[in-house]
Amino acid sequence: MRQMTVYREPGRFAGWPANYGLWAWGNGLVLCFTVGYHDSQGRFHARDTARPFETLQARSLDGGETWQVQPFPGRTPGGCALSADEHMRPELGVAAAIAAGDAPSLSPGGFDLLHPDLAILCARTGLGAGVESFFYVSTDRCHTWQGPNALPLFGQTGIAARTDVVILGASEALLFLTANKSDGHEGRVLCAHSGDGLGTFDLRAFVGKEPPSGAFEIMPASVRLAEGRILTAIRCRGADGAAWIDLWRSEDEGRSWRRVARPVQFAERGHSGNPPTLTLLADGRLVLTYGNRDAPYTIAARLSINEGCTWSGEITLRAGGGCRDLGYPRTVARADGALVTAYYFNDRPDGDGERFIGATIWRP
Repeated sequence: MRQMTVYREPGRFAGWPANYGLWAWGNGLVLCFTVGYHDSQGRFHARDTARPFETLQARSLDGGETWQVQPFPGRTPGGCALSADEHMRPELGVAAAIAAGDAPSLSPGGFDLLHPDLAILCARTGLGAGVESFFYVSTDRCHTWQGPNALPLFGQTGIAARTDVVILGASEALLFLTANKSDGHEGRVLCAHSGDGLGTFDLRAFVGKEPPSGAFEIMPASVRLAEGRILTAIRCRGADGAAWIDLWRSEDEGRSWRRVARPVQFAERGHSGNPPTLTLLADGRLVLTYGNRDAPYTIAARLSINEGCTWSGEITLRAGGGCRDLGYPRTVARADGALVTAYYFNDRPDGDGERFIGATIWRP
């Protein structure tokens, strides 16, 4: 395993790649994330909420060995950071810009979802009741982005989208989204379908039942197996503070679901766990990567050789976390079969230092 740095600047807070995306075309990789300012008094996420975040995009042409970082090359409402409203004062966020009239447009649809240079990025205004979501499409390997294109609410109290898309055909795709529960709090996963190249969407099914008060099931990460079955890994928290990752399977393109495994059960209560990312290897194995916010604070992985029914023990990809404010990974395979796992991390022993974007290059 080799540890790389994608972005690190003293005094800055870089975070949450899972909310955005990591895409690969051979050895060409692109990663999106957000950056604000560090503040030791910023509680768990030690960030300065009085200063704006910004969305950045990092590109590697050598399989993650080196990276070049630039501002996100797409239009954002009000020029604000994507999917970062909960980390800033309300007037600095995308929701305020949309309320002032700079709203996402209706999607034109007709996108070629089998385009060899395709990337899709989903974003949101926040987390609470009334949260809205939208998406972008690139067909030139993220050099430019078309959007923002509005996503519907599907009759829910809010939709908080992170990027999780399964392509079924040239004009057909499934989007896995986090819907707010009936009480307005974030908390359950739904599968949405589009059959016209992301022009219109319908609610196909929820994944599981609505969690009880104080619990959530959020931030899905999905893959389509060779035979057409779909697996979705979900970040879960119970009302008692326990946290884990569940794996669900659909045999009918998202119309119905059953839980097949619990790959990760975190030992410590009260920290809400960490979102998974799920990667299908060329040999059929599955790789689940996540941040482990149990001490001693690591980036971790598990492997499955039987479509997720059972999982290996935990593999440590990066140790030395200064506190549990880390994780939110994305993982892709590069041209030679090595994996690149990107995440946010901190490595000061007291956890009071800049958060940075790191990457581990490794072979399972």
